[in-house]
Amino acid sequence: MSSDPWGRVDETGTVYVRTADGEQVVGSWQAGTPEEALAYFERKYEGLVVEIGLLEKRVKTTDLSAKDAQTAIDHIREQVDAHHAVGDLAALKERLNKLVETVDARREERKQQRAKQSDEARHAKEELVAEAEQLAQSDQWRAAGERLRALVDTWKGLPRLDRKSDDELWHRFSHARSAFSKRRKAHFASLDAQREEARKTKERLVAEAESLSASTDWGPTAARYRDLMTEWKAAGRAQREHEDDLWNRFRGAQDVFFAARSSVFAERDAEQSENLKLKEELAEEAEKILPVTDLRAARAAFRSVNERWEAIGHVPRDARPKVEGRMHAVERAIQEAEEAEWRRTNPEARARAAGLTGQLQAAVDKLRSQIDQARAQGNNAKADKLERELEGRQALLDQALKGLQEFGG
Repeated sequence: MSSDPWGRVDETGTVYVRTADGEQVVGSWQAGTPEEALAYFERKYEGLVVEIGLLEKRVKTTDLSAKDAQTAIDHIREQVDAHHAVGDLAALKERLNKLVETVDARREERKQQRAKQSDEARHAKEELVAEAEQLAQSDQWRAAGERLRALVDTWKGLPRLDRKSDDELWHRFSHARSAFSKRRKAHFASLDAQREEARKTKERLVAEAESLSASTDWGPTAARYRDLMTEWKAAGRAQREHEDDLWNRFRGAQDVFFAARSSVFAERDAEQSENLKLKEELAEEAEKILPVTDLRAARAAFRSVNERWEAIGHVPRDARPKVEGRMHAVERAIQEAEEAEWRRTNPEARARAAGLTGQLQAAVDKLRSQIDQARAQGNNAKADKLERELEGRQALLDQALKGLQEFGG
C-alpha cells in the first residue's frame, strides 16, 4: 500500500483522497505501481489547479460574461465534486466559491453599469426629443433641418432602451421631425405662390415703367417712377430665373427717362447758373445794409433788393441753401433790430430780461462754486464737465446782460 498527505492506494489498487468528510474513492489503478497511481491522480489535481487559475485570470482580465464564467465554474466544480483527483480538494472548492463571489459581484456591477448606461441613454434621448420638439416650431428652415438630421445621427449612436420606452421616445422624436417637415413644405409652397404673385406684379410695373420712358412730363413722371420703385420693393422677390430679367427691364426704362431729363436739365442748369450770379450780387448788396443803424432806411433798402431778387428765376438746387441763407441772415438781422426797438419801448420785456439775467447770474455763481469744490476734491473730470457747462451759461448771461443794457438797465 502507498500513501501521501492527500491520498493513498490500498492493496486492491483502489485510490482514495482524504477530505474533511473522510476518505473518498478516486478510482482504481491496476496498470502500475501504487506510486504511479498517486502520481497520476495528483497530476489530475494539478490540472484542475491550472484550469481554475486560468479561469480566475479570464474573469479578472477579460470581458468574459457572467453566464459563461458560471458555466465554466460549474464544469470544474463537477470534476472536483467527483473526487477524480488527489490533492486539497477543499482548497479548490474554496477558490471556486470565491470565484463565484467575484462573478456575482461582476454581474451586479455590470447590471448597475447597464442600468446607469440605460439611464444616461434615456436622459440623452429625452433631451434629443425635447430639442427636436422645439426645433419643430422653428422658422430657421435650413439650420433647423440640418440640426434635426444631426440629432438623428446622434440617436442612432445611442443604446436602445426597453422596447416600450424606446418606442415612445422615438414616436415623439419622429413626430417632431414630421411636423417640422410639414411646416417647411407648407412654407415653401406659400413662398412659391408669393414669388409667382411678385412676378405678376413686377411684370405690370415693368410694363408701366417702359410706357413712361419717353415722357417729357419730368416732375410727375419722376414722382411716378419713385412710386413704382416703392411698389417694386414691396412686391418681394420673384423666382430667381425671372427676377434679374425683370429688374434689368425696369431699371433700363428708368435710365432712358432720367437720361433724357438730365439732358434737358443740363440746359436749364446753364440758365440757373447765370441766375445764381445775379442773386449772389444781390446778396452782397443786402449784406452791406448791416449793421443796422437806421431801421427805416434798412427796411427800405432790403425791400428794394428783395423785389429784384424775386424777379430772378431759379438757381441750381445745390447752391440754393447757401445764397438764400445769406439773404435770410440779413432779413433776420433787420427783424432783430425791429425787436430790439420794440423791447426798448416795452417795460414788461425789460422786467423779464432783468429776471432772466438774475437767474442766469445765480446759475453761473452756483456752477463756479461747484467747480471749486470739485477741484478741491481732486475730481478734475467733473470740474472740466462743469466748466464746459459754465461756458454755455456765461455766454447766455453775457447775451442777457447785453439785452438788458439795450433797455438802459
